[in-house]
Amino acid sequence: MPKAPTVTFIGTVTGSPQTRFTDSSIPVTRFRLTTVPSEWDAQARQWRDAAPIHYICTAWRDLARNAAESLVDGVEVIVHGRITGARDSNILVSADEIGVSLRARIAYTTASLPPQAAQVHTPHVSTPAPPPPAVQPAASVPQPPPGPGQPPRWWEQKRAEGWSRRA
Repeated sequence: MPKAPTVTFIGTVTGSPQTRFTDSSIPVTRFRLTTVPSEWDAQARQWRDAAPIHYICTAWRDLARNAAESLVDGVEVIVHGRITGARDSNILVSADEIGVSLRARIAYTTASLPPQAAQVHTPHVSTPAPPPPAVQPAASVPQPPPGPGQPPRWWEQKRAEGWSRRA
């Protein structure tokens, strides 16, 4: 059986990413992406925008988690993945890597800009207060399991902890 062709392309996120969870609590994030290629118009002797190409990208596990927390409408990203099909006028892609394009913006990460450096470089930005401690349910009251497509309990806990690395 032949492998799915891999592609690398740059596009703009259109809309908000949507995250769902499999029955075994694996996060899956889908987002739409549009790219507008340029083509040479020999008669006018200039470049012009061609018809837009629309993608629906799917990311799994850690990439899904990071995409859900990082991508917003209008951000330009670079996606590397496998074409999995086509539906309507969209190309379906299973993303293996996603990166923010640095052509039009600066991206800061927690590793590249610690909180104390952020205060030095951007004094007009106040440091957010730490989140309040999570309220622990009483031991005698069992929590219902999350519904279908809802985040498992560990998702909200890790999100509140800032997605610290696993030990």
